[in-house]
Amino acid sequence: MSISHTRLDRFIGEHLHISRRDVRLMLAQKRISVDGQAINEIGYIINKFSHVQLDGETLQNNQAFYLMLHKPVGVVCATVDEQHRTVIDLINHPAKNELHIVGRLDLNTSGLVLLTNDSRWSERLMSPEHKVAKKYLVTVEHAINKEQEQSYIDAFVKGMYFQYEDITTLPAFLTVIDEHQLEVQLYEGKYHQIKRMFGRFRNPVIALHRRSVGSLELDAKLMPGESRPLTRDEVNNIFSKA
Repeated sequence: MSISHTRLDRFIGEHLHISRRDVRLMLAQKRISVDGQAINEIGYIINKFSHVQLDGETLQNNQAFYLMLHKPVGVVCATVDEQHRTVIDLINHPAKNELHIVGRLDLNTSGLVLLTNDSRWSERLMSPEHKVAKKYLVTVEHAINKEQEQSYIDAFVKGMYFQYEDITTLPAFLTVIDEHQLEVQLYEGKYHQIKRMFGRFRNPVIALHRRSVGSLELDAKLMPGESRPLTRDEVNNIFSKA
């Protein structure tokens, strides 16, 4: 049985097919434990990854998985696709079919992609209210000279109005690396946002690579197509200011 967020007594009752009254008696007798702690609270809330035991026997012990992938160009951020390889196809992990993609990249964008089976973590990561920064290395077709740099920087910070969605983008921060390469830091991810923003300057993006999400940078040891699990510190610290 897979749950995301529910009352402990309801979970036990449905899992064992017994009455809520019988469950409450078990709770009163402290026969049920969650994450190693005896629970007697009727309304106690558990989640998908709570370790639930009855008389020492495990009823639920799901494991949360968190992976980073170096996505190559030409691979789609999807679970299934009839035309292209997907990020799931690249992963060698026993639970890969349980994973979902956190913050998709388009076909022609490379870089850091995160995957997990923990929806609470991914929802927090993508929520605008948490303002998790995403950094991209952008290569543009036309050289940007010194006289043009400030106009680009100012326009990205001010935000751009997208008529189709009737929205103005949040402030984005641009750092010029050289005439053709820049780093862009975003706190949102509208449809083809970076390409559309540079399009306002009639300067096509010819390469786009995500370097980081929050404090988590793409592991330099990962070749395109390779992945690895996140460490516990990486999972917890990704929300710290990058």
